[in-house]
Amino acid sequence: MLSPVAGGRPPRIEPREEILDIAAGLFVDRGFAATSTRDIAEAVGIRQASLYFHFANKEEILGELLQRSVRPTLDRIEKIEALAGEAGAGPDVLLHVLVVLDVRTLAAAPRNAGVLSRLPEVQRKDVFEPFGSARNELRDAYARLGTQIVADRAAAMTPDCDLLGTLLLQLVEVVIGMRSHGHRITPAIEAIVAASCLRVCLADQTQIDEAAARAADLIAILDA
Repeated sequence: MLSPVAGGRPPRIEPREEILDIAAGLFVDRGFAATSTRDIAEAVGIRQASLYFHFANKEEILGELLQRSVRPTLDRIEKIEALAGEAGAGPDVLLHVLVVLDVRTLAAAPRNAGVLSRLPEVQRKDVFEPFGSARNELRDAYARLGTQIVADRAAAMTPDCDLLGTLLLQLVEVVIGMRSHGHRITPAIEAIVAASCLRVCLADQTQIDEAAARAADLIAILDA
């Protein structure tokens, strides 16, 4: 249901957005299998038929929520790389920017919807394959940048690209667990996660500090 604000007037929320928000909370609290479209419609305060105007079924709702935990970051990667190229920024700066933006994506996901990626139902690739493909694309971006940083720091070392990408992605996804435990994701947390990812790629503190400073400039441009 729409919650009241000062003056007793409800905030303006698009019906589709409210359905996603309410459904995310139900899926997280009850589980996907235990939540029906009727449950969602009743919680929103609409008829079940009205819900079907926006979504064909609850799988489509879950698919949209999953995409929102990765797509906002993916949609900015090309622009990030273009800006970094213009500024002459290296892979360490790019990785720092990517991590910060990805943390923000997960922090903004409705009702900590990032946790839904761990549901058993999501392993059904026939239904949720678009999310799996998007997440793999994000992992590949981490792998590409991480491998470049390791190569710059230790030319004789040849890391397992897929393994490194998976590790970096999972480091970022630690914020999902933090949100589950009631922690607010602050700029300080963003910086800690980004620094941790750079350390995994063998960056030293000086490199991390320089990357953070240059990344902040690029993020300000992206957010402008």
